Amino acid sequence: MVDGARSQRASTLGRLRGRARAGRASDEVDRYYAALADQVIEQRLAHDLSQRELADLCGTTQSAIARIERGERPPRIDTLLRIANALDCELQIKLRPRTTTHGEPT
Repeated sequence: MVDGARSQRASTLGRLRGRARAGRASDEVDRYYAALADQVIEQRLAHDLSQRELADLCGTTQSAIARIERGERPPRIDTLLRIANALDCELQIKLRPRTTTHGEPT
């Protein structure tokens, strides 16, 4: 990739990430949506896809992808799975104990 294209891509990624975080409250749910938005943006750009192209691959609309990337809309699990498949990614969802006492969950 040419340095100019690399720089433009980094600039676009930074701008989109900033939008995803703009005006967001810092509660736990918003942090999850922002982190998810960052990952979708990063993977979409890594695959050189527009929002519309990703939407076409997922069977959804460009505006739905935009809302996910802005962290405005909590995506359904099936939508996340279609996005992950379109981006050749593995979707991981885990529940882990937050704390342990002597090796056992509390």
